[in-house]
Amino acid sequence: MVRSGFRLILDSQPDITVAAEASDGTRAVALAQQIRPDVCLVDIRMPGLDGIAVTRALAGPDVPDPLRVVIVTTYDTDEYVYGALHAGAVGFLLKDAGPALLIEAVHAASAGDALISPSVTVRLLQHLTANRHPTATAANQLSQRERDIARNIAKGRTNHEIAAELFISLSTVKTHITRIQHKLHARNRVEIAAWAWENRIMDHH
Repeated sequence: MVRSGFRLILDSQPDITVAAEASDGTRAVALAQQIRPDVCLVDIRMPGLDGIAVTRALAGPDVPDPLRVVIVTTYDTDEYVYGALHAGAVGFLLKDAGPALLIEAVHAASAGDALISPSVTVRLLQHLTANRHPTATAANQLSQRERDIARNIAKGRTNHEIAAELFISLSTVKTHITRIQHKLHARNRVEIAAWAWENRIMDHH
C-alpha cells in the first residue's frame, strides 16, 4: 500500500518517473545496481536485507560509484537515522511527512542536496557523532565563508537558500561545498552537517 501510494505521488510529477519497485531488500539492491536510478527510496524495515544493509550496499564507504539513497520510515529513533546516514544515505523521511515533502526529498537528492525530515533534523544531527571527537585541525582549515556555509548546511538549508542568505551565486556555493567536502573528507552534505554539530560551530556567529 505504501509503495503504490508513493508511486502514484511520484509518477504524478512531470519530471519524476518511478523506474522500479522491490518488495524486499535483496531485490532492491539487485534492481538498483542494474537500473542505477537517480534516487533510491529505501524503507528501514524490509524482508531479507534491512534498509541499513541496502543503503550500505548501494551507497556505503566502499562503493566506488554510490547511488543516492533516501531512507523512508515510520521510526524516527536515533539509532535508525544514525545507522542510515553513516551507511551513506543522503536523506531521511518519515512516512507521514506528506506528498510535498516526499517529492521535495527526491528532488533534493537528485540535485545532490540532502533532505532530512524537519521533525528530526536538529536532534539527530546533535546526536549523530556523539561518540566521535571533534576534529579541531579541520575546523582551522575552513575559511570563515566555508564555516558559514557548513553552518547553513547543518541547519538543513538548500544550496539556493544558502546562496540567498550569503548573497553569493549558486555556483559559488557549490564550489565552496566541494572544497569543504575535500577538507573534511566528507562524502556528502549530511557528513558536513554532522561535522558542524560535533565541532560546535553552530553557536558561533
